Amino acid sequence: MAEAARQTHSRLFEVDQSATGRFWTLAEADEALVRRLAPSVGGSDLLARLLATRHVDPASAASYLAPTLRDYFPDPSSFADMDKAAQIVLDAILDRKQVTVFADYDVDGGTSSAILARYFRAWGLDLGLYVPDRLEEGYGPSPAAFRHLRDTGSDLVITVDCGAAAIAALNEAESIGLPIVVIDHHLMSGEHPPSAALVNPNRPDDTSGCGHLAAAGVVFVFVAALNRLARERGIAPESGLPDIMPFLDLCALGTLCDMAPLHGVNRAFVRQGLTIMARDQNPGLRALADVAGIGRTETVYHATFMLGPRLNAGGRVGDPWIAAKLLATDDRQEAIELAERLHALNDERKAVESAILDQAMAQAEQALARNPERGILVASGEGWHPGVIGIVAGRMKDRYHLPSIVIGWGEGLGPVAKGSGRSVTGVNIGEAITMAAREGIILSGGGHAMAGGLSLEPSQVAAFDDWMVAHMAQFSAERTAALELKIDAVLAPGAASPALVDQIAQIGPFGIGSPEPIFALQSVHVTGVRPVGANHVRFIAEDAGGRLECIAWRAADTPLGHVLTNGARVHLTGKLKADEWNGRRRVQLDVADAAAG
Repeated sequence: MAEAARQTHSRLFEVDQSATGRFWTLAEADEALVRRLAPSVGGSDLLARLLATRHVDPASAASYLAPTLRDYFPDPSSFADMDKAAQIVLDAILDRKQVTVFADYDVDGGTSSAILARYFRAWGLDLGLYVPDRLEEGYGPSPAAFRHLRDTGSDLVITVDCGAAAIAALNEAESIGLPIVVIDHHLMSGEHPPSAALVNPNRPDDTSGCGHLAAAGVVFVFVAALNRLARERGIAPESGLPDIMPFLDLCALGTLCDMAPLHGVNRAFVRQGLTIMARDQNPGLRALADVAGIGRTETVYHATFMLGPRLNAGGRVGDPWIAAKLLATDDRQEAIELAERLHALNDERKAVESAILDQAMAQAEQALARNPERGILVASGEGWHPGVIGIVAGRMKDRYHLPSIVIGWGEGLGPVAKGSGRSVTGVNIGEAITMAAREGIILSGGGHAMAGGLSLEPSQVAAFDDWMVAHMAQFSAERTAALELKIDAVLAPGAASPALVDQIAQIGPFGIGSPEPIFALQSVHVTGVRPVGANHVRFIAEDAGGRLECIAWRAADTPLGHVLTNGARVHLTGKLKADEWNGRRRVQLDVADAAAG
């Protein structure tokens, strides 16, 4: 695989090695398929090729280009326990019982809880909220949390984005007579724990085929099930059944920030959710956009990279309740106050992250120097805040293109170490962590293909590292495949225009499972190099026919940044982005890789 990639890379650009160590290949499209797809995209050869390389056939092209809930929305009854859960919760609403949502502290959990809070409010009810503290309580429900909720009057608890693996907590809830409805999406193994109902498209006996949904997506299907059941019973609040369509902005945000694959109904969630988000109907999202400096929130980038980190900041380094409260509130003043708190916490998070990242990268370099063939990176440190280790793991994965796990403990964080992992395509890190827990290498852990979490004693870190290195040795071919950078088309700098970006956007939204097109610029001159921010590099790519503004994010102190010097002739790859400044719309290339040309 590596040799084949090198040969293709060499044929394309006559270079041996890129700055990031990745291999460039030009995506191949079936010419007959391209011709059949062209009418679907107004005769555009480029868009037809992009669809062909994404394995879209002519019969499904129309729904792919304009995904709607009508085309993709699943039957709620196809989810195990969905009808049962809807009956329990609707009965609780009608009986005016005290219901509490127990939410995970990330964006997916916050958006899920806010969807339910807004649904209950439409019935004239306030939904209680409980979000565990990452440092004090760890991930998910605990026996103590459920006892607290029972003692403070909760008649029913709905867990969102957590609960499916909370065996001890659910056993405790059963013993104290507290009914729990679990709405989750994380991988499960073995028999599910006791609960009033457990809705999870990834439970072993679920046949919905919707395992790709984020928790926010499952919750959106759930409120649709509630409306359907209420309609069947002929009941509704005085104002009529809640209109759940405005909740799609929250559904889209949770889907994007949880890196759920954008195929099937997720495409419809995100496409239509971004449209609703742009209407600024949610006071919390509007306030957060204001403090983030976003004029209009309408893109995947805005949701994922501007709003998402700020919403996560509370759960990472501050009050884990803030995000859920912000997304659920209709009070403009409260929204502004909460948004400003999250913005400040995000600045604090970035400082903490930067310090840990430097140490983790140093450990990674040392580990690779000792064993260049190791298939995973594990970095650890005392005092490393568990709220940012997942971000650091993601940065390591992006830098080295290897599955990465970062672990922290001590200094007020508790004696048990917490770890977070991120992976590359083709290597299931959640499954690996689950196996390590099953074999007693760590205390507990799990996750999904691209991310996972774990708990272990600090004394177990070295053995866990050894076990992971041995386990990951079998995925050499998958790791090599993950190094491939697939290029959709070769582009001249002068051809990049706002109109081209708008044309490409027709096949969005882009994200996991729906890759944004990557373009290559061949043999261009680098000019106007200048640092931007902490360690970004901005420059101009020029050839005889034109010029294009470029930026390489977090590249100043990396091999990529070292290639980008004034006067250098290089080949570039990256994604085209439109940017509006002072009323002028321009295009830039977000650089993914470079090679001497």
